[in-house]
This record gives sequence, structure tokens and C-alpha cells, in this order.
Amino acid sequence: MKVWSRWQDWVTLIAGLYAALSPIWVSSASGAAPSLIVLGILIVLTSLASLARPGLVATEWLNTLWGVLLFVAPWVMTYTQERGASWTSWVVGVITVVLSLIAVPASRAAHRRVIPH
Repeated sequence: MKVWSRWQDWVTLIAGLYAALSPIWVSSASGAAPSLIVLGILIVLTSLASLARPGLVATEWLNTLWGVLLFVAPWVMTYTQERGASWTSWVVGVITVVLSLIAVPASRAAHRRVIPH
């Protein structure tokens, strides 16, 4: 697989960027802004690493973890009453988890081509 070519990683990168920047246009108090910014940045960085090294399977699992954490953040950080922030967390979290899990087989295949067993 060519570097910078997996569409799933591009979509998760854009979703993470959206989450990280969303406190600009979504009203947020309590733990919403830090959660969205930090987890969004982690998704962006992990997606960039995955795009640069498509055989690095761990990045897909890390993005899955970040997506799950972003999905549960409204309950854990108690900002479910803030509709914009919580919906951003839920939607970006689901997108990140689903697309990262879809990309795992492609990462494994790229890993096998790079490092023979």
C-alpha cells in the first residue's frame, strides 16, 4: 500500500481536526473543550502516523481507543447537557472507531509486505 493513500486515515484525520477545532464554534463548558481538543489532536497525530506508515497496525488500534474515549467523554466529563459538544464527541468517536477498525486488515496486509515473516 502506498503512503498517504488510505482513505480511512484521511477521513479520521479530518474528523479529528473537526473535533479539535469544534470548541471554536460549539459552546462548551466543563470538560468538553479540553476533551475535544486533546482527543481530536491525538486522532489527527495518529492518523498522520498511519498515513505515513501504512503498515503500522498499532496506529489503527490507537485511533480506535481515541474514538472510544471521545465517544464516552460526554458522560465521563459530564457535558451531555451541551448538545453541540456531546454530539460532536459521539459522531466523531463513531466515525473514528468504525474507520479505524475497517483499516486494520489493510494495515496488517501492508505490514506483512514490509516485514517478511
